[in-house]
Amino acid sequence: MRNAFADELTKLGNDDQRIVMLSGDIGNRLFDAFKDKHPNRFFNCGVAEANMTGLAAGLAMNGLRPVTYTITPFVTTRCLEQIRTDVCYHDVPVTIVAVGAGLAYAGLGPTHHACEDISFLRVLPNLVVICPGDAWEVRAALRAVMKQDRPAYIRMGKKGEPKIHKGEIADFQIGRAITIADGTDVCLLSTGNMLPEALDAAKRLAASGTSAKVVSFHTVKPLDEACLTEALQRFKLVVTLEEHSLIGGFGSAVSEWAVDNGFDTRKLMRVGTPDKFFKESGEQEHARERLGLTGHQIAERIVAKLS
Repeated sequence: MRNAFADELTKLGNDDQRIVMLSGDIGNRLFDAFKDKHPNRFFNCGVAEANMTGLAAGLAMNGLRPVTYTITPFVTTRCLEQIRTDVCYHDVPVTIVAVGAGLAYAGLGPTHHACEDISFLRVLPNLVVICPGDAWEVRAALRAVMKQDRPAYIRMGKKGEPKIHKGEIADFQIGRAITIADGTDVCLLSTGNMLPEALDAAKRLAASGTSAKVVSFHTVKPLDEACLTEALQRFKLVVTLEEHSLIGGFGSAVSEWAVDNGFDTRKLMRVGTPDKFFKESGEQEHARERLGLTGHQIAERIVAKLS
């Protein structure tokens, strides 16, 4: 995902002289192409993410389109006050891009885990929250964000994620989910880099006689209300999938919406991380297995729920 982001940002920067890249002391070689073409529009702000966010807000107030980028906890948790007060309060078009969301940096320990960011960012007024499912969605999300004039948060994985889409997504829209596979029995609503696990779960469910629809719910705020309405009316079970805490994340947003709109929430099942720090050693695959986030574990839970 991060390579796709860097490449797409460089392309956009070639056409839009307002785009400015601000890095929190990471990805210097990743952005070599951008720096070579636009040396006056790249700033390494160092390990001073709060300052980076304030600087981005000031640039946006003066007509530029700044993009801030670093590892998820450091571009969100560390500078939450600046995101809230400098960016969102003034409703300026700063794009906050986080790399390694969820458990993508599992091997580096809890300081680098990010299973809380959706919860405290979606509550901020004016902020769009986007969690792309693969590299093609990263590219499309970045293009879509640059066409609007409001703050946005793009939550990415790291590298090596499977490409789910076959190519460019021509009809990508903020707030409109994408159907990846259709089904008749259950509906899997996946956000972010859980999309491959959702497809794996659907494949395993099909082998046991259960047909599953898979949807990439790339935008957590605003939600695709039409998609949610159709899912809750049509399916006997709707499952939200996220590499994020069950408290306050995508599943919580869907549950809140369902309650407010009078839907039967007994149809909902949420899959996410528990309310505790993950302190074991191991990479993302190990963490997912231990926390019940793999395709086979999701499929087993769904079969148990249906029975």
